[in-house]
Amino acid sequence: MSASATGAIDKHAPGEFCWAELGTTDQKAAEAFYGALFGWAFDKADSSYATVKVNGLEAGALYQLTEEQQKQGVKPHWMLYFSVEDADESSRKATELGGSVLMGPLDIMDYGRMALIRDPQGAVFGLWQPKQHIGTRIADVPGTMSWPELVTTDTENAKKFYTGLLQWGERTSMGGPENAPMEYTEWQLGGRSIGGMIRIAKEWGNVPPHWMPYFRVSDCKATAAKSSELGAQVFVPPTRIPDVGEFSIIQDLQGAVFSVIQLSH
Repeated sequence: MSASATGAIDKHAPGEFCWAELGTTDQKAAEAFYGALFGWAFDKADSSYATVKVNGLEAGALYQLTEEQQKQGVKPHWMLYFSVEDADESSRKATELGGSVLMGPLDIMDYGRMALIRDPQGAVFGLWQPKQHIGTRIADVPGTMSWPELVTTDTENAKKFYTGLLQWGERTSMGGPENAPMEYTEWQLGGRSIGGMIRIAKEWGNVPPHWMPYFRVSDCKATAAKSSELGAQVFVPPTRIPDVGEFSIIQDLQGAVFSVIQLSH
């Protein structure tokens, strides 16, 4: 993924993050919240699926969970997608590596072909084989998804799964907040860091394995305060990460959790 000075993108390399999608129980309220928090505009493809626009370019989407999904216990959540050359082959590979295919692969009209995968530890993510729609068309500006982070119970086995599936490299070192340093893995593609991974700590309680989206903001403290004013819950207050910036973890009004990050450089 190479963004221009304006953040515009024209393609995603296989293995790169390419789309963030919110499933929610109250689409109208979610649009109001995220619109106020990030300045997002929305372009409705239909009555239940809205495309997020940042500077006029597609940056993600949100949609209304169906009654059936809610009855099945699907909670509001953010889903992250990674670009692949062949969704069918990648789905087969995921199964071989110990994961499972929850949905698909299936065509989404002429836009692309998708599948939902659960990794061996239980984190769910999407695969996207682009056709007419590459995914997000903007990055590296406030309001865009800037960093996908895997939160998991077994980092060593997760490394085997994702390096095998998406051809990622990995580099592990000590990182995290100053007051709580932890082992942190950076996923790499073509020598670039494209995402991260941390192990779930015991003191976090019953946090299940998941992929966490980080949205870029220009002022972390102001964004966290604004989210509280709008009725959200700040799980982790603005916290500094040396040489990286400041982040906060927030739960929206329907229960979906996301992070924001203000980069220091």
